[in-house]
Amino acid sequence: MKYKLYIVLIFLSILSYVTCQYRTKNNQGTSLAERVQQLTEMTLKKPILKFNGSKFKQYIKAPPRNYSIIVMFTAMAPQRQCQICRHANDEFTIVANSFRYSALYSNKLFFASIDFDEGSDVFRLMKLNTAPVYMHFPPKGKPKAADTMDIQRVGFGAEAIAKWIGERTDIQIRVFRPPNYSGTVGLGLLIVIVAVGLYLRRNNLDFIYNKNLWGFCALFFAINMTSGQMWNHIRGPPFVHKSPNGNVAYIHGSSQGQFIVETYIVMVMNGAVVLGMILMTEAAARKGDVKKRKILAVIGAGLVAIFFSLLLSIFRNKAQGYPYSLLFK
Repeated sequence: MKYKLYIVLIFLSILSYVTCQYRTKNNQGTSLAERVQQLTEMTLKKPILKFNGSKFKQYIKAPPRNYSIIVMFTAMAPQRQCQICRHANDEFTIVANSFRYSALYSNKLFFASIDFDEGSDVFRLMKLNTAPVYMHFPPKGKPKAADTMDIQRVGFGAEAIAKWIGERTDIQIRVFRPPNYSGTVGLGLLIVIVAVGLYLRRNNLDFIYNKNLWGFCALFFAINMTSGQMWNHIRGPPFVHKSPNGNVAYIHGSSQGQFIVETYIVMVMNGAVVLGMILMTEAAARKGDVKKRKILAVIGAGLVAIFFSLLLSIFRNKAQGYPYSLLFK
Protein backbone atom coordinates (compact mmCIF):
# COMPACT_ATOMS: atom_id res chain seq x y z
CA MET A 1 0.00 0.00 0.00
CA LYS A 2 2.82 2.33 0.90
CA TYR A 3 4.56 1.63 -2.41
CA LYS A 4 1.38 2.50 -4.30
CA LEU A 5 1.13 5.77 -2.34
CA TYR A 6 4.75 6.64 -3.16
CA ILE A 7 4.18 5.86 -6.83
CA VAL A 8 1.11 8.11 -6.91
CA LEU A 9 3.00 10.94 -5.21
CA ILE A 10 5.91 10.64 -7.64
CA PHE A 11 3.50 10.58 -10.59
CA LEU A 12 1.71 13.70 -9.32
CA SER A 13 5.04 15.48 -8.79
CA ILE A 14 6.18 14.71 -12.33
CA LEU A 15 2.80 15.80 -13.72
CA SER A 16 2.95 19.05 -11.76
CA TYR A 17 6.51 19.75 -12.99
CA VAL A 18 5.60 19.09 -16.63
CA THR A 19 2.51 21.27 -16.35
CA CYS A 20 4.53 24.07 -14.79
CA GLN A 21 7.15 23.90 -17.55
CA TYR A 22 4.48 23.94 -20.23
CA ARG A 23 2.78 26.96 -18.71
CA THR A 24 6.10 28.79 -18.34
CA LYS A 25 7.01 28.12 -21.96
CA ASN A 26 3.56 29.15 -23.11
CA ASN A 27 3.68 32.36 -21.06
CA GLN A 28 7.11 33.21 -22.47
CA GLY A 29 5.82 32.76 -25.98
CA THR A 30 2.88 35.03 -25.27
CA SER A 31 5.20 37.61 -23.72
CA LEU A 32 7.46 37.49 -26.77
CA ALA A 33 4.51 37.93 -29.12
CA GLU A 34 3.30 40.89 -27.09
CA ARG A 35 6.71 42.54 -27.12
CA VAL A 36 7.08 42.09 -30.88
CA GLN A 37 3.61 43.54 -31.39
CA GLN A 38 4.42 46.52 -29.16
CA LEU A 39 7.70 47.17 -30.95
CA THR A 40 5.99 46.93 -34.34
CA GLU A 41 3.25 49.36 -33.31
CA MET A 42 5.80 51.84 -31.92
CA THR A 43 7.91 51.56 -35.08
CA LEU A 44 4.89 52.43 -37.23
CA LYS A 45 4.69 55.73 -35.35
CA LYS A 46 8.43 56.45 -35.25
CA PRO A 47 11.21 54.45 -36.98
CA ILE A 48 13.66 55.01 -34.10
CA LEU A 49 12.38 53.99 -30.67
CA LYS A 50 13.42 56.01 -27.63
CA PHE A 51 14.55 53.67 -24.86
CA ASN A 52 15.42 54.27 -21.22
CA GLY A 53 16.70 51.82 -18.64
CA SER A 54 13.36 50.04 -18.08
CA LYS A 55 12.58 49.67 -21.78
CA PHE A 56 16.11 48.42 -22.41
CA LYS A 57 15.56 45.64 -19.88
CA GLN A 58 12.07 44.90 -21.20
CA TYR A 59 12.76 44.73 -24.92
CA ILE A 60 16.48 43.90 -25.13
CA LYS A 61 17.72 42.17 -22.00
CA ALA A 62 14.64 40.07 -21.21
CA PRO A 63 14.57 36.65 -22.97
CA PRO A 64 13.35 35.20 -25.21
CA ARG A 65 13.94 37.38 -28.27
CA ASN A 66 13.63 36.48 -31.94
CA TYR A 67 14.52 39.90 -33.37
CA SER A 68 17.59 42.08 -33.69
CA ILE A 69 17.80 45.61 -32.34
CA ILE A 70 20.28 48.22 -33.53
CA VAL A 71 20.83 50.70 -30.70
CA MET A 72 22.50 54.07 -30.99
CA PHE A 73 23.94 55.27 -27.68
CA THR A 74 24.10 59.04 -27.86
CA ALA A 75 24.25 62.26 -25.83
CA MET A 76 22.16 64.90 -27.55
CA ALA A 77 21.86 67.38 -24.67
CA PRO A 78 23.79 70.62 -25.32
CA GLN A 79 25.61 70.42 -22.00
CA ARG A 80 27.18 67.11 -23.07
CA GLN A 81 29.02 68.94 -25.88
CA CYS A 82 28.87 65.97 -28.25
CA GLN A 83 29.54 67.79 -31.49
CA ILE A 84 28.98 64.84 -33.79
CA CYS A 85 26.00 63.22 -32.03
CA ARG A 86 23.40 65.21 -33.95
CA HIS A 87 25.00 64.42 -37.30
CA ALA A 88 25.31 60.75 -36.31
CA ASN A 89 21.63 60.76 -35.32
CA ASP A 90 20.66 62.18 -38.73
CA GLU A 91 22.55 59.39 -40.52
CA PHE A 92 21.02 56.76 -38.22
CA THR A 93 17.54 58.17 -38.95
CA ILE A 94 18.17 57.88 -42.69
CA VAL A 95 18.98 54.17 -42.30
CA ALA A 96 15.95 53.53 -40.08
CA ASN A 97 13.62 55.30 -42.53
CA SER A 98 15.17 53.44 -45.47
CA PHE A 99 14.43 50.11 -43.78
CA ARG A 100 10.97 51.19 -42.64
CA TYR A 101 9.83 52.01 -46.17
CA SER A 102 11.69 49.23 -48.00
CA ALA A 103 10.26 46.00 -49.36
CA LEU A 104 12.39 44.02 -46.88
CA TYR A 105 10.73 45.61 -43.85
CA SER A 106 9.81 43.04 -41.20
CA ASN A 107 9.55 42.60 -37.44
CA LYS A 108 12.98 40.93 -37.33
CA LEU A 109 14.87 44.21 -37.05
CA PHE A 110 14.20 47.33 -34.97
CA PHE A 111 16.07 50.58 -34.39
CA ALA A 112 16.36 52.32 -31.02
CA SER A 113 18.35 55.09 -29.39
CA ILE A 114 19.34 55.59 -25.78
CA ASP A 115 20.36 59.04 -24.62
CA PHE A 116 22.82 59.32 -21.76
CA ASP A 117 20.56 61.67 -19.80
CA GLU A 118 17.65 59.22 -20.05
CA GLY A 119 19.55 55.95 -19.71
CA SER A 120 22.79 56.57 -17.84
CA ASP A 121 22.26 53.22 -16.06
CA VAL A 122 22.38 51.48 -19.45
CA PHE A 123 25.65 53.25 -20.30
CA ARG A 124 27.13 51.99 -17.04
CA LEU A 125 25.76 48.49 -17.68
CA MET A 126 27.34 48.39 -21.17
CA LYS A 127 30.55 50.08 -19.88
CA LEU A 128 30.31 52.92 -22.38
CA ASN A 129 32.27 56.15 -21.85
CA THR A 130 31.78 57.84 -25.21
CA ALA A 131 29.06 58.63 -27.71
CA PRO A 132 27.87 58.00 -30.33
CA VAL A 133 28.08 54.21 -30.31
CA TYR A 134 26.17 51.84 -32.60
CA MET A 135 25.55 48.38 -31.15
CA HIS A 136 23.75 45.32 -32.49
CA PHE A 137 21.84 43.11 -30.05
CA PRO A 138 21.32 39.74 -31.77
CA PRO A 139 18.25 37.50 -31.29
CA LYS A 140 20.26 35.03 -29.22
CA GLY A 141 23.22 35.50 -26.94
CA LYS A 142 25.14 38.58 -25.94
CA PRO A 143 26.67 41.12 -28.34
CA LYS A 144 30.16 40.24 -29.54
CA ALA A 145 33.01 42.59 -30.36
CA ALA A 146 31.91 42.80 -34.01
CA ASP A 147 28.41 43.84 -32.87
CA THR A 148 29.82 47.27 -32.00
CA MET A 149 30.39 49.36 -35.10
CA ASP A 150 33.92 50.73 -35.50
CA ILE A 151 33.05 54.30 -36.43
CA GLN A 152 36.68 55.39 -36.08
CA ARG A 153 37.56 53.17 -39.03
CA VAL A 154 34.48 53.32 -41.29
CA GLY A 155 32.78 56.51 -40.12
CA PHE A 156 29.10 56.85 -39.30
CA GLY A 157 27.61 57.62 -42.70
CA ALA A 158 24.26 56.02 -43.52
CA GLU A 159 25.82 53.79 -46.16
CA ALA A 160 28.47 52.53 -43.72
CA ILE A 161 25.81 51.81 -41.08
CA ALA A 162 23.66 49.92 -43.58
CA LYS A 163 26.63 47.84 -44.71
CA TRP A 164 27.52 46.96 -41.11
CA ILE A 165 23.90 46.00 -40.36
CA GLY A 166 23.91 43.72 -43.41
CA GLU A 167 27.04 42.00 -42.13
CA ARG A 168 25.53 41.41 -38.68
CA THR A 169 21.93 40.54 -39.58
CA ASP A 170 21.98 39.46 -43.27
CA ILE A 171 19.36 42.16 -43.92
CA GLN A 172 20.52 44.35 -46.79
CA ILE A 173 19.22 47.91 -46.52
CA ARG A 174 19.29 50.19 -49.52
CA VAL A 175 19.81 53.74 -48.30
CA PHE A 176 17.41 56.37 -49.61
CA ARG A 177 18.48 59.87 -48.72
CA PRO A 178 15.82 62.58 -48.66
CA PRO A 179 16.20 65.10 -51.49
CA ASN A 180 18.37 68.05 -50.53
CA TYR A 181 18.01 71.08 -52.76
CA SER A 182 20.28 73.37 -50.74
CA GLY A 183 23.27 72.62 -53.00
CA THR A 184 21.24 73.24 -56.15
CA VAL A 185 19.80 76.46 -54.75
CA GLY A 186 23.26 77.61 -53.64
CA LEU A 187 24.76 76.88 -57.06
CA GLY A 188 21.91 78.67 -58.81
CA LEU A 189 22.32 81.68 -56.52
CA LEU A 190 26.07 81.76 -57.19
CA ILE A 191 25.48 81.65 -60.95
CA VAL A 192 23.00 84.52 -60.69
CA ILE A 193 25.42 86.63 -58.62
CA VAL A 194 28.27 85.99 -61.06
CA ALA A 195 26.03 86.79 -64.04
CA VAL A 196 24.83 90.03 -62.43
CA GLY A 197 28.42 91.02 -61.56
CA LEU A 198 29.62 90.37 -65.10
CA TYR A 199 26.70 92.37 -66.50
CA LEU A 200 27.38 95.35 -64.23
CA ARG A 201 31.05 95.30 -65.20
CA ARG A 202 30.48 94.46 -68.84
CA ASN A 203 32.58 97.44 -69.91
CA ASN A 204 35.57 96.44 -67.76
CA LEU A 205 36.22 92.70 -67.76
CA ASP A 206 39.99 92.83 -67.50
CA PHE A 207 39.88 91.01 -64.14
CA ILE A 208 38.81 87.83 -65.99
CA TYR A 209 42.29 87.73 -67.53
CA ASN A 210 44.00 88.24 -64.17
CA LYS A 211 46.54 85.41 -63.82
CA ASN A 212 46.85 85.87 -60.05
CA LEU A 213 43.12 85.42 -59.54
CA TRP A 214 42.99 82.18 -61.53
CA GLY A 215 46.19 80.97 -59.90
CA PHE A 216 44.73 81.55 -56.42
CA CYS A 217 41.53 79.70 -57.35
CA ALA A 218 43.51 76.74 -58.72
CA LEU A 219 45.72 76.61 -55.60
CA PHE A 220 42.71 76.72 -53.27
CA PHE A 221 41.03 73.89 -55.15
CA ALA A 222 44.18 71.75 -55.14
CA ILE A 223 44.89 72.31 -51.43
CA ASN A 224 41.26 71.64 -50.54
CA MET A 225 41.22 68.33 -52.42
CA THR A 226 44.63 67.10 -51.21
CA SER A 227 43.71 67.81 -47.58
CA GLY A 228 41.01 65.11 -47.59
CA GLN A 229 37.77 67.09 -47.77
CA MET A 230 36.26 64.70 -50.29
CA TRP A 231 37.10 61.74 -48.03
CA ASN A 232 35.28 63.52 -45.19
CA HIS A 233 32.25 64.04 -47.40
CA ILE A 234 32.12 60.34 -48.31
CA ARG A 235 32.98 58.75 -44.95
CA GLY A 236 31.55 61.26 -42.47
CA PRO A 237 34.32 60.98 -39.82
CA PRO A 238 34.07 62.64 -36.37
CA PHE A 239 35.38 66.16 -35.86
CA VAL A 240 37.85 65.03 -33.19
CA HIS A 241 38.26 61.95 -31.00
CA LYS A 242 37.80 62.22 -27.26
CA SER A 243 39.20 59.28 -25.31
CA PRO A 244 37.58 57.96 -22.09
CA ASN A 245 40.24 59.65 -19.96
CA GLY A 246 39.36 63.06 -21.42
CA ASN A 247 42.25 63.45 -23.88
CA VAL A 248 41.36 64.89 -27.28
CA ALA A 249 43.06 63.56 -30.42
CA TYR A 250 43.21 65.84 -33.46
CA ILE A 251 45.21 63.48 -35.68
CA HIS A 252 44.00 59.96 -36.43
CA GLY A 253 46.51 57.29 -35.50
CA SER A 254 46.02 55.22 -38.65
CA SER A 255 46.59 55.87 -42.33
CA GLN A 256 43.12 54.40 -42.95
CA GLY A 257 41.27 57.20 -41.17
CA GLN A 258 41.27 60.90 -40.37
CA PHE A 259 39.31 63.49 -38.41
CA ILE A 260 37.65 66.59 -39.82
CA VAL A 261 39.90 68.94 -37.86
CA GLU A 262 42.89 66.99 -39.19
CA THR A 263 42.03 67.99 -42.76
CA TYR A 264 41.97 71.66 -41.72
CA ILE A 265 45.40 71.28 -40.11
CA VAL A 266 46.81 69.63 -43.24
CA MET A 267 45.21 72.31 -45.42
CA VAL A 268 46.90 75.10 -43.44
CA MET A 269 50.26 73.32 -43.58
CA ASN A 270 50.01 72.77 -47.33
CA GLY A 271 49.07 76.42 -47.74
CA ALA A 272 52.11 77.49 -45.71
CA VAL A 273 54.42 75.35 -47.86
CA VAL A 274 52.93 76.87 -51.03
CA LEU A 275 53.32 80.38 -49.59
CA GLY A 276 56.97 79.65 -48.83
CA MET A 277 57.58 78.46 -52.38
CA ILE A 278 55.90 81.60 -53.76
CA LEU A 279 58.07 83.85 -51.57
CA MET A 280 61.27 82.11 -52.69
CA THR A 281 60.18 82.36 -56.33
CA GLU A 282 59.42 86.07 -55.91
CA ALA A 283 62.79 86.61 -54.26
CA ALA A 284 64.56 84.99 -57.20
CA ALA A 285 62.53 86.82 -59.85
CA ARG A 286 62.45 90.26 -58.22
CA LYS A 287 65.05 92.84 -59.14
CA GLY A 288 66.22 95.69 -56.98
CA ASP A 289 66.74 95.76 -53.21
CA VAL A 290 68.97 92.79 -52.33
CA LYS A 291 68.06 92.99 -48.63
CA LYS A 292 64.33 92.55 -49.30
CA ARG A 293 65.06 89.66 -51.64
CA LYS A 294 67.09 87.93 -48.93
CA ILE A 295 64.34 88.47 -46.36
CA LEU A 296 61.74 87.00 -48.71
CA ALA A 297 64.00 84.04 -49.47
CA VAL A 298 64.73 83.33 -45.78
CA ILE A 299 61.06 83.58 -44.78
CA GLY A 300 60.03 81.35 -47.69
CA ALA A 301 62.70 78.75 -46.93
CA GLY A 302 61.72 78.77 -43.25
CA LEU A 303 58.03 78.21 -44.06
CA VAL A 304 58.84 75.35 -46.41
CA ALA A 305 61.28 73.67 -44.01
CA ILE A 306 59.07 73.96 -40.91
CA PHE A 307 55.69 73.05 -42.35
CA PHE A 308 56.96 70.37 -44.71
CA SER A 309 58.72 68.80 -41.70
CA LEU A 310 55.44 68.89 -39.78
CA LEU A 311 53.65 67.20 -42.68
CA LEU A 312 56.31 64.47 -42.75
CA SER A 313 55.97 64.04 -38.99
CA ILE A 314 52.19 63.57 -39.24
CA PHE A 315 52.66 61.10 -42.09
CA ARG A 316 55.24 59.14 -40.06
CA ASN A 317 52.79 58.83 -37.16
CA LYS A 318 49.98 57.64 -39.42
CA ALA A 319 52.04 55.36 -41.67
CA GLN A 320 54.12 53.36 -39.22
CA GLY A 321 57.53 52.43 -40.59
CA TYR A 322 57.98 55.43 -42.91
CA PRO A 323 61.73 56.10 -42.61
CA TYR A 324 62.11 59.75 -43.65
CA SER A 325 61.89 62.95 -41.63
CA LEU A 326 63.30 66.47 -41.81
CA LEU A 327 63.30 68.67 -38.69
CA PHE A 328 60.81 66.84 -36.48
CA LYS A 329 60.43 63.19 -35.61
